[in-house]
Amino acid sequence: MGRMNTPARVVADTPQRILDVAEQLVQTRGFNGFSYADIAAALGLTKATLHYHFATKAELGRRLIERYTGAFEGALHRIDSAAPGAPARLRAYIKLYADVLAENRMCLCGMAAAEYGTLPAPMQKALHTFFAANEVWLTQLLDQAQNEGYLSLRAPPREEASMMMSALEGAMLVARAMGDPIRFERAAASLLAQLEQPGAPSPARSLRNRGNAARPRLGKQRRSRALQRR
Repeated sequence: MGRMNTPARVVADTPQRILDVAEQLVQTRGFNGFSYADIAAALGLTKATLHYHFATKAELGRRLIERYTGAFEGALHRIDSAAPGAPARLRAYIKLYADVLAENRMCLCGMAAAEYGTLPAPMQKALHTFFAANEVWLTQLLDQAQNEGYLSLRAPPREEASMMMSALEGAMLVARAMGDPIRFERAAASLLAQLEQPGAPSPARSLRNRGNAARPRLGKQRRSRALQRR
């Protein structure tokens, strides 16, 4: 039997419900693209209730980034625990981005970073923490992949990690603008292909195969919609 939503439980869950809706809005509209009125309407709350839990939108934004960072770091820890070897971990890392894009969302921190100049200092600091932690983890992974003979890096691992993270964030933006998630898959595969050691197991090939397998399904969906319009 499910837990009953007593008034006390509803009040306790309210901050998380607010954060859930705000996260979706940032990922689809950007931080400056919504207001407390949008959250209040989505949840059936008053704006006064929102201000009770998050006094300012800046505080809400900081909490959003901190929560997203914690969730992302948790996903990286799970990759470390579950994925055997550097190639599998690279595929799992890229899949984190691809899965968000598949839901027609963007990386929350990538969206917020696009508005960096308009954000309050606490949010800017929280963004720096997210990207720095991401870069440290990816640096260690690329270093491991090179030591195991899977990749041949052209620059120090940290520089390659920074480049890869930036490229993946940018590829998400372009794929979304073009309405074609497969663009992200191809960009990620090309990125890895440039780093691969000849003859080593290929994470890039797996990504290309995944993209090619998805392409006929997208074409079928487009043909189906065209027939429906007729």
